[in-house]
Amino acid sequence: MNKLRVAGRVCWFVWELAVVVGDYFFTAFFASKNSKRAARAAWLHRASRRHLKIFGCATTVAGSVPTGGLLVSNHLSYLDILVISAVTPAVFVSKSEVRHWPLFGWLAQLAGTVFIERARRTHVGAVNREIQTALGEGILVVVFPEGTSSNGETILPFRSSLLEPALAGGHEIVTACLNYTLPDGDAKNDVCYWGDHLFFPHLVKLLGKKSIRATLRFGKFQRATDDRKELAKQLREAVLRLSEGH
Repeated sequence: MNKLRVAGRVCWFVWELAVVVGDYFFTAFFASKNSKRAARAAWLHRASRRHLKIFGCATTVAGSVPTGGLLVSNHLSYLDILVISAVTPAVFVSKSEVRHWPLFGWLAQLAGTVFIERARRTHVGAVNREIQTALGEGILVVVFPEGTSSNGETILPFRSSLLEPALAGGHEIVTACLNYTLPDGDAKNDVCYWGDHLFFPHLVKLLGKKSIRATLRFGKFQRATDDRKELAKQLREAVLRLSEGH
């Protein structure tokens, strides 16, 4: 680990944090009640573009970039949110545990993240109504149907519970696939956040890497079923094809 690089980037992060928090309160003050969700998505877009520079992260994008509808993606790391948001403003759906992460949980709340308590099946309905509202406002909503992050060796089965708003409203669905490469490390362990990794040690190690290359592929998806479970299978297959470069 390059300790000097880590120290410099931590200082840079603290400075950028002050900048984006100030930007948030300026945005929140001038945003109208009806545009707050879109304003938060735009704020996260700006903040993500700034913070990716700290990691030395450059993104290659393939396919048409979506601006609305439901975006369904694989999930590898906390970095995924920054990469996707830096490309296109969006609202994210995340597990409720993220809300309690030091600092990052607070930032996720500022960004208007929709949190789901997976242990409470009754909570899914409330989350779906919130997703439906955001989709109705023309905002891009991002879900990670695997339900957790992985090391990218495979794409886990997709959960169907959060796909109902797209079915009910007939909203456009777009698929996405992310992967990462490093010139001085192994992306499976240094970028992907999974298994027994602890957040802060993982983050510090990642800040010590020279640079990160993210590849984000988008694909159009034609819905051919009204069955959620079948839709989940079809979406996973579509993301798998993107991961293979098709």
